[in-house]
Amino acid sequence: MEKERKSAEVDRATQAPVLPTVNPDAEKAAPPKSSLHPAFYIATWIGLSSSVILFNKWILDTAGFRFPIVLTTWHLGFATLMTQILARFTSVLDSRKKVPMTGRIYLRAIVPIGLMFSLSLICGNLTYLYLSVSFIQMLKATTPVAVLLATWTMGLAPPNMKTLGNVSFIVLGVIIASVGEIKFVLIGFLFQIAGIIFEAIRLTMVQRLLSSAEFKMDPLVSLYYFAPACAVMNGLTALFVEVPKMGLSDLEKVGYFNLFANAFVAFALNVSVVFLIGRTSSLVLTLSGVLKDILLVLASMLIFRDPVSGLQFFGYSIALGGLVYYKLGADKLKEYASEGSRQWADYGNRSPIMRKLLTFAVVFVTVIILLGGLGSFFQYDPKGYAQKLSGMLTNNGQ
Repeated sequence: MEKERKSAEVDRATQAPVLPTVNPDAEKAAPPKSSLHPAFYIATWIGLSSSVILFNKWILDTAGFRFPIVLTTWHLGFATLMTQILARFTSVLDSRKKVPMTGRIYLRAIVPIGLMFSLSLICGNLTYLYLSVSFIQMLKATTPVAVLLATWTMGLAPPNMKTLGNVSFIVLGVIIASVGEIKFVLIGFLFQIAGIIFEAIRLTMVQRLLSSAEFKMDPLVSLYYFAPACAVMNGLTALFVEVPKMGLSDLEKVGYFNLFANAFVAFALNVSVVFLIGRTSSLVLTLSGVLKDILLVLASMLIFRDPVSGLQFFGYSIALGGLVYYKLGADKLKEYASEGSRQWADYGNRSPIMRKLLTFAVVFVTVIILLGGLGSFFQYDPKGYAQKLSGMLTNNGQ
């Protein structure tokens, strides 16, 4: 589930007022010793997060299973089952016992948050029916902006014009990318914007609920509480909206194994987030998220043949740059840039040939991407030229 993945991404940038889905104290707990390098957890998270998005796109669009609410309900139902099994037979969810959850809190806090969660998931999956994965990822870059505005609107933080100026680069970049979108569909665009708004409201409500130190929940424990309520709400919606139009042949067409694998990968993403928390810094997580989004754009171009224009690359670059600046700040960026430059120089001294090869590879790939994007603007259509030539010859013959 894409939105499960997003709530875990947003909560870790400590430099920005992006709202957490879990209590920060829970994230700072010392992780258990592990022989695996942090890069393994980062690669696993990037791989699973990207797989969920591409898998959802394939099922809803390519495979023709055009029932996004049913798919969302299936994800949430599977997550509910798995978290219940883990709670009963493992110690992974033992931290839930420290959460003072009561029936009143569940109805007054968890259920409204679950409603926002359900709406964001439904809108997010509906978007796959209309927009390319690459354009969806570009639009999602505005999520921190929506969260910031939601915190101001709901009174959790005072408005700050300097911060608003910083995030304006993200908005500007996404606007440029939207103008350059070749396959722009208004209804899909509106669904994605609605999904971002619902997600921002949800994150703000979560921060208000979990501001107390008593509520220490990692993403998997959060899923344990939210998934059942969301599954019920999504299921009721699907029962009236999509189930009457769906037949057994639709399930057989996409394949039962594919549906199971899709839900399993979505749940595995939440598990990977638990192992990732505490083993990396906010910088690594921020840059990993940016890298994942870039890889998704490229994967969308290769797998689904989604056209991406040069103007979109330009706008998306501005948005990603603004996102990194907003999350890290100018001082941190200068510090990391200086350190990165020193490390790159040291690497060049140790392996000058390899550094040249890497530089050439980056330049080559960048040029290919830009030329591929520009090619979308200047597509060669031989039929058009043939018709013009035929018309000219006919006129000359007369």
